[in-house]
Amino acid sequence: METRSVGYWNYFAEEARLAGAPLYERLAQGVAGDERLRALANEAREGQPPANLLFAAVHFLLLRGAEHPLRRHYANLTVGAPPTGEDPFPLFADFCARHEDALCALIRSRVTNTNEAGRSATLAAGFRALGAEAGEPLHLIEIGPSAGLNLIWDRYRIGYRRGAEERFAGPREARLALKCEARGERFPPLGPAPRVASRIGLERDPVDLADANDRDWLKALVWPDRVERFQRLEAAIAMFVEAPAPIRAGDALSLLPEALAEAPQDESLCVYHSFVTYQFDGPTRAALNDVLTAAGLRRTVWRMSFEGSAHNRNALTLRRYRDGVVEERLLARSHPHGGWIEWLA
Repeated sequence: METRSVGYWNYFAEEARLAGAPLYERLAQGVAGDERLRALANEAREGQPPANLLFAAVHFLLLRGAEHPLRRHYANLTVGAPPTGEDPFPLFADFCARHEDALCALIRSRVTNTNEAGRSATLAAGFRALGAEAGEPLHLIEIGPSAGLNLIWDRYRIGYRRGAEERFAGPREARLALKCEARGERFPPLGPAPRVASRIGLERDPVDLADANDRDWLKALVWPDRVERFQRLEAAIAMFVEAPAPIRAGDALSLLPEALAEAPQDESLCVYHSFVTYQFDGPTRAALNDVLTAAGLRRTVWRMSFEGSAHNRNALTLRRYRDGVVEERLLARSHPHGGWIEWLA
């Protein structure tokens, strides 16, 4: 068990290096050699990633105003570049020792329920394609929306850039403008967004953006090296709070049949999710497919998924369930946070 624990942290450090996150790379390396910190992180509930929870818990306390020299290594909390030549890990270990009880309480009670609004640059392209094919209006059900920031995908302004050329989609007056590199031969679909008649999220652990603790925990899950993601998240939260979309709390598979039944039979219905089903086990994935196949016996049901897999990494796919038959096609490949898209459809 101990060997696997050390290996987990070394793996996380390598993933952070590949992601260009030097702070979490160094902290993970340090935790790998610190038995007390590994034990603290292992207070996470079953199924939750210890590294993400430990780092988010520390980040959360710093966001809430905890004063400590460690703060100067968090790019989103400081003015100017973090100090060079200073090892942040001894400061991190000291911070954890000083705040061990508070950190333990957070790690035991919280989950890694992230929400990246940048994915709407990919989802919006998919919904424009869906609207053109299936017809308007759309009735949308998002599985695992977290705080719901991708439920409001049509409220963001999106700029798709390829070389010197940039094309836009979404309202000009939007508070948040997403930037996305267009790769390959085609730009994603542009033009007006399809009309949305209804939208709802189904979420096991919904984030209440009216609650300051929930808002700050959502922010704490963003890696501090990613200042642009932090800024994007704050803008998206402000937009959602102004006009929230409904989110129902509970098991998505249990809630899904009722949500499907609420959509008018003669209008387009789409279930969608982004980076959610990778957390499902095999039986749960099969159960989701079974629910949609059964619903497709009574009407056409569309399913849009933006997920990663071993054989088709970071793919935007569209499935149609009708009369017991499932048809699937690849629409695009995309960066997991929406930084680029290669439109293929």
